[in-house]
Amino acid sequence: MIAIPPETSRIAARARAADELAASGVETAALDARILVEEALGITATDLALRGSEPVGPAGAERLASYLARRAAGEPVARIIGAWEFWGLPFGLSPETLVPRPDTETLVEAALGLRPEGPHRLADLGTGSGCILVALLTEWPRAFGVGLDRSCGALRTARSNAARNGVADRAAFVAGDWAAALAGPFDVVVANPPYIASAVIAGLSGEVRDHDPRLALDGGPDGLDAYRTILAQVPRLLAPGGHLLVEIGYDQEEALCRLAAAQGLSAQMRRDLAGHPRVVVMTATAGS
Repeated sequence: MIAIPPETSRIAARARAADELAASGVETAALDARILVEEALGITATDLALRGSEPVGPAGAERLASYLARRAAGEPVARIIGAWEFWGLPFGLSPETLVPRPDTETLVEAALGLRPEGPHRLADLGTGSGCILVALLTEWPRAFGVGLDRSCGALRTARSNAARNGVADRAAFVAGDWAAALAGPFDVVVANPPYIASAVIAGLSGEVRDHDPRLALDGGPDGLDAYRTILAQVPRLLAPGGHLLVEIGYDQEEALCRLAAAQGLSAQMRRDLAGHPRVVVMTATAGS
């Protein structure tokens, strides 16, 4: 374990942490060091800037050394601190939930663009940390949302995050297999299901493969198992003019459009900031 003397100043500890992480091959060493120093010492970025000469102290030195050892071993910062930001909001994490990723904000943006005034009823399938549901409820103050997940641990985390962000009175959480336990109608249904082909998971980065829950990653032999189930269940739940939005992998656009058409849904693509296909927006076609 990296030794941090208690008399080390906050600023010196941040510099030492950045050097140690860089030497371990961490690409975001400077950013990670700042976050871990602040978390270990229980301080803010302002505290670090204005009172950087203060010593870290024995307890802070011990926590920081532990955090740095974990980060150097490949554990993501979000897992170490047990929280992450999404849509500008704070979210607690648990072993049963994915770390919210910036690409998923494309799903939130797409939903808001469809319903700027907000839906009456919203469902989030495979809610995990609840980040998508909570983000949408903060933007749609008159909406009520249901978050569904197979993992009771994930549901506890999502419920806590709804309370943390002030939307618990407009959110309910249900254990079940995708939409099987739901009764419509819903104006908007969203999902970020597992979409990585089973054989590919072993080749993912260690930060994902070793720390994200496999249940939230494994999409079956071709990565499409969850989509097939969702598309078989959701159309009956959509209100007239309702929409189903799902996040996809970069190479799944054509397959999802075929699956949507087979269920009588039209499909439009939304791209993320890198220009990759990221979200499929589906709507019931006339006569379906």
